[in-house]
Amino acid sequence: MDANAVVQFKDIGIAGAALALSAIGSGAGAGVAGMAAIGAWKKCFAQNKPAPFIFLAFVGAPLTQTIYGMIVMNALLEASKKVQNLGILSALGILSGAAIGFSAWYQGLAAASASDAMGETGKGFGNYLMVLGIIETVAIFTMVFTLMAIGKVQ
Repeated sequence: MDANAVVQFKDIGIAGAALALSAIGSGAGAGVAGMAAIGAWKKCFAQNKPAPFIFLAFVGAPLTQTIYGMIVMNALLEASKKVQNLGILSALGILSGAAIGFSAWYQGLAAASASDAMGETGKGFGNYLMVLGIIETVAIFTMVFTLMAIGKVQ
């Protein structure tokens, strides 16, 4: 078997940055959104209003960015088998992971505001979800453009 065909430990670390940074953002975003959902539920309980279960949609929104990071990681692992100079792949992994992670984190912050607003008014779910979708688009664009860049490196 060709030595370049085997994924080395260093290659996994490089590719792992894309997943790890994406997952850090997902965790932070879901955490912030979760805290806000709990606070909004508390307000509903205190006012004897129904506590909307739909707040979980806000809490879970940042989790998809971890999947995008995994997709980028897998592409980087494949590319690392064929590319001698891993510097460009390292940069792609770190920068794309950070961009995807920031998207998740800020999506969680927006989701926190959505939970608070909907908890008070009981209205606006579709509007809030559209804002979260726009923030999600940043992560999707980052993933797609990174995959295109990886294809050019090979």
